[in-house]
Amino acid sequence: MLQKNAILVDGIILNGPIMDSRAGEKFVEEACKIIMEEVIQKADDVTEKVCEWQDPETLKQILDLEMRDAGESHQKLLQLCQDVIQYSVKTSHPRFFNQLYAGIDYYSLVARFITEALNPSVYTYEVSPVFLLVEEAVIKKMIEFIGWEEGDGIFNPGGSVSNMYAMNLARYKFCPEIKEKGLSGLPRLVLFTSEECHYSMKKAASFLGIGTKNVYFIKTDERGKMIPEELEKQVQRARKEGSAPFLVCATAGTTVLGAFDPLDKIADICEKHGLWLHVDASWGGSALISRKHCRLLHGIHRADSVAWNPHKMLLAGIQCCALLVKDNSGLLKKCFSAEAAYLFQQDKFYDVSYDTGDKSIQCSRRPDAFKFWLMWKALGTTGLEERVNRALALARYLVEEIKKREGFQLLLEPEYANVCFWYIPPSLRKMGDGPEFWQKLHQVAPIIKERMMKKGSMMLGYQPHQGKVNFFRQVVISPQVSREDMDFLLDEIELLAKDL
Repeated sequence: MLQKNAILVDGIILNGPIMDSRAGEKFVEEACKIIMEEVIQKADDVTEKVCEWQDPETLKQILDLEMRDAGESHQKLLQLCQDVIQYSVKTSHPRFFNQLYAGIDYYSLVARFITEALNPSVYTYEVSPVFLLVEEAVIKKMIEFIGWEEGDGIFNPGGSVSNMYAMNLARYKFCPEIKEKGLSGLPRLVLFTSEECHYSMKKAASFLGIGTKNVYFIKTDERGKMIPEELEKQVQRARKEGSAPFLVCATAGTTVLGAFDPLDKIADICEKHGLWLHVDASWGGSALISRKHCRLLHGIHRADSVAWNPHKMLLAGIQCCALLVKDNSGLLKKCFSAEAAYLFQQDKFYDVSYDTGDKSIQCSRRPDAFKFWLMWKALGTTGLEERVNRALALARYLVEEIKKREGFQLLLEPEYANVCFWYIPPSLRKMGDGPEFWQKLHQVAPIIKERMMKKGSMMLGYQPHQGKVNFFRQVVISPQVSREDMDFLLDEIELLAKDL
């Protein structure tokens, strides 16, 4: 029956809303109950599986991925929510050691619930007043820990994006006309980074039109640190070739080995040659919070820009990544601004300097700083420092246990939370150290990884690296992890490989 006084346009009734708010609220309530019971309350339960492994084709059938003309019932949707949780990897599990993020922080999680419910976009003060002020406060505090007296910054969707920003910013500083005139007429620009750098440096060079062949990879020592003398040689080589060096990217906490480049010596070379120094501290930056371990980043205050991801060691929740810039003259905005008149009007009734969105290459942007801010408010700097110190203490405990156990062999003594080691099964322990031994050892880690995942007991990463055969990389992050979990890890590897 047609509603009384109904307004129709193209046969569609426009009176009143078309959503059933009460049904929607009930669905949210029931879904939140599932999240609470199946995710949050089980987050630190070691008797739960880390993952419920299924091959892709089987999982496609379980999840019923097809989207149909008619909507599903709420009961079916709630079951789908249950299935998604069941077959997803439990990254908050104390025995998830697979990546450079892990664990659960309850304050950060609540912050994410709030921002998802509010659905803000952080570009202008008028639509995001609270979150812009929060981001400003967090950036200011992070800048203090780097050791700058002033600076600028922006939160980005990932450390890879922060590195790309830094590369573009360094290039803009070197030749500002590139923003309008493009690449034509420019000399061959080259940048320098270590062999152990994150792969995002190559991607950024490709994306920005610099070219991957114009990335000079500097040799590293046996610990994975950039060798300053090699950097000096390569800068001089580039100059002799007629190229234009403009950027050095150092790494504070490499992905695999957890190495920290010698920032002071690298900064000396950058000052000598007039090069922008960017430090990718996406992984290692959180050591700045620790009075005991901040020495790992000695000299970082001399950098022109820093990438730092609080979603890694500090558990702020993916994604939470900042690019911090020493320049406070508006360089970031000059480099990236497009001055969209429909967003950044200069005659608004408030201080438009708070409309910071034009510093970003994005338009819509998530309020990622808020989850870090709420967590920091809850724990204080002391609580964050405790997380870093405990993670590195657990890593040290694991190292000492590895040394005691037959069959386990460290690659090197770690200086951060990355513990890299081989497990040599019984059948290989009496074999001589030759090509056949290393070929067979290369096959061990993938087999153990498959077994642990199908059992669901834990997740631990492995990789070959710089000529070395497959080895495990254990990363300690989560405050839910205990000494007992370190012992379990070694026991479980021995159990899974007992027949190898």
